[in-house]
Amino acid sequence: MTTQTWFITGSSRGLGRALTAAALEAGDNVVATARKPEQLDDFVATYGDRVHPVALDVTDATAARAAIAEGAAHFGRLDVIVNNAGYSNVSPIETTTDEDFRTQFETNFWGVYNVSKAAVPLLREQGSGLVMQISSIGGRVGGSPGIASYQAAKFAIDGFSRVLRVETAPFGVKVLVVEPSGFKTDWAGASMTVHEVPEAYESTVGAMNKRMRQNPEGPAGDPQRAAEILVRVAKRQHVPDHLPLGVNAAEGALAHDRARVLDDEAWRLVSRSADFGEPYPVQLPPDVG
Repeated sequence: MTTQTWFITGSSRGLGRALTAAALEAGDNVVATARKPEQLDDFVATYGDRVHPVALDVTDATAARAAIAEGAAHFGRLDVIVNNAGYSNVSPIETTTDEDFRTQFETNFWGVYNVSKAAVPLLREQGSGLVMQISSIGGRVGGSPGIASYQAAKFAIDGFSRVLRVETAPFGVKVLVVEPSGFKTDWAGASMTVHEVPEAYESTVGAMNKRMRQNPEGPAGDPQRAAEILVRVAKRQHVPDHLPLGVNAAEGALAHDRARVLDDEAWRLVSRSADFGEPYPVQLPPDVG
């Protein structure tokens, strides 16, 4: 099986760290990026020259271009670009500060934009490559109280990636959006700030916070398994456009998509009636819950 070279953001913790380990265990090379690359010293000690740590703040577009160039120069090429860096804070939209909302979005969306855009010229010249966007099942289903900035960014990543996929397909570039449900990482731990939840939002934001951060069993997802799956998927010639990971992701995606199809079918004639030449007016569907 061909050895691949990975470029992974947020390699020092969570799924990014698990993915770095899985790629190296599979015999691949990794450009492992983190804000503090010294946190990757254990990988260097174990895998030597097959891992190349690079300091990177993904919100810095210039730094993203430099990191991509450095990684490509070090290994000669980059085959898999993984946009994994991200975090979420908890608070209702009403009480979230504009600064906090924007700062989260800078990392969660603009970081993906910066790294993806920096990688495209290299992948186009190579005539191959895979851009792997670590999104969330929330980026398809949405509606998780308290994390509006995070989920808005994940929806934006999906829209961005759909266009990127079409534009780069003629160059042999593939784009995969990964949609995990809950995994045992520190995403809902040290990486997350939970702001004060007003009493009015206790039944929504407060309840979600308890499920995410105060459940003693923790999430069901195994980050090592997820990472190993993604390494296997990356070596395929054909990859899905979207890949839910975890039971809640798999079942939630199907339930959501089925409900959307039912809604679209119910409103189809109404939707069509907005065009010239279509029957108009048409009767609206029954107004029942």
